[in-house]
Amino acid sequence: MKKQKKHIVLSIIMIVIAVLVLIPFYYIVVSTFKTQQQMTQSPLALPIPLYLGNYQRVLETTPIIKSFFNTFFVTTGGVLLTVLIGSMASFPIVFHRSKGNKIVRFFLLGGFMVPMQASLIPLYLLMSRVNLIDSLIGLIILTLPGSIFCSFMIQGYMKSIPMDLFESAYLDGATVWQIFWKIIFPLLQPILITTAIFQTMSIWNDFMTPNIFINSESKKTLVLQVYSAISEFSVDWPAFMTLSVMVIIPMVIFFVFAQKYLVKGLTGGAVKG
Repeated sequence: MKKQKKHIVLSIIMIVIAVLVLIPFYYIVVSTFKTQQQMTQSPLALPIPLYLGNYQRVLETTPIIKSFFNTFFVTTGGVLLTVLIGSMASFPIVFHRSKGNKIVRFFLLGGFMVPMQASLIPLYLLMSRVNLIDSLIGLIILTLPGSIFCSFMIQGYMKSIPMDLFESAYLDGATVWQIFWKIIFPLLQPILITTAIFQTMSIWNDFMTPNIFINSESKKTLVLQVYSAISEFSVDWPAFMTLSVMVIIPMVIFFVFAQKYLVKGLTGGAVKG
């Protein structure tokens, strides 16, 4: 009986928290179907009648489709590279434990602890020298420090794989390259998907890097288009809300379909083998 009451209380608390979290999202979505006057007079009321002028205006005045494909290109390239590099870096650190690899691990940890803001000036100078300012390829390259995060995530999972599996394959004549790609890499699928989910949300929502390294209108990402609704002296709130929804909705859909893989990857290493 006590357990049942405890579950009821916890359920009520979770429902209240969920409602509080959803209120801002509800406000943003509802506001996109209102005029500026309706937004001011009744911010939380349902839009009656439904107003679609904000979406029409945004589609006509901003290159939102082009920005979507720019964001998709950068996110896809960044996720594939960071996950691949992170998994390859984790393999020798976990399966070849030496003093050199320990030093490399601490070096990577130090790099992970340094915020990107602290290295913006040298990064900008470096990217300028190799002509990668205002380049989508340059944005992908700038996502590569995320490989360190991927590496630490994958290392924790990789340590749960029995060392005997590596040793037996090596004794059977398999090369290190074959062991990684044909044995270890397939076993990493849950954590690879998990790290890919984290990286996708991080790169998709990144504002600082594109804002500093992208200048051309044709190469702007979705997040930069949201920022375009903010002028020096005023904010176009209907456009701002509408663009925000266009950025958020793909990630919401992505997360709904990916959440089961996220949980599986985070818990897999704890129960494996």
